[in-house]
Amino acid sequence: MYPPPHHQSKDIQKMISVIKAYPFAMLVSAEGNTPFVTHIPIIYNEKTGKLVAHIDKQNPQMETLVNGAEVTVVFKGPDCYISPSVYSTPQLPTWNYIIVHITGTIQLINDPEASKQTMVAMTEFLEQPEHTFKLAMDDPRMDRLINYIQAFEIEITNWEGKFKLSQDKNAADFQLAKTALLESSQKDIAGFLEGIYKRGA
Repeated sequence: MYPPPHHQSKDIQKMISVIKAYPFAMLVSAEGNTPFVTHIPIIYNEKTGKLVAHIDKQNPQMETLVNGAEVTVVFKGPDCYISPSVYSTPQLPTWNYIIVHITGTIQLINDPEASKQTMVAMTEFLEQPEHTFKLAMDDPRMDRLINYIQAFEIEITNWEGKFKLSQDKNAADFQLAKTALLESSQKDIAGFLEGIYKRGA
């Protein structure tokens, strides 16, 4: 297994937290030996347990997105370089990161009203917490757009959490790495060290 077990997490709630915090994802599919990758916002539907998104119908990747097709979605959390200078023991340079890989099957949403609802739901999610803009189902701009996008859901079949956060270091070096992150501009990954990932969890 890669990465090593101590850098993996099977905690779905941790992975959902990453998905919510970093919804701009990579949608990966393939046709024969040709890979397709599109960067789009993808949100997690708490009620259905599925991922939801939409893509431009003119995107060449659409040829691979048929009902039942297998795709991988990559949610990239924070990452940063860790200098050996922060540790109390001899170490080599390394990189810490948080990545979530989701594998699932495509379910196309062809009903125009259901497609609009995915756009409303995504906007509502992305506008939180202030909600300074609200997208209405009867917004006439949606009627003009709906024929040019393909909404879809992804039925999740596999979760992979990759949390490389100095778990393999001794307790003192783990704390030193966390302190260095907190003191750096990488406060987002430090927050994960403090919150989503608990040493020994």
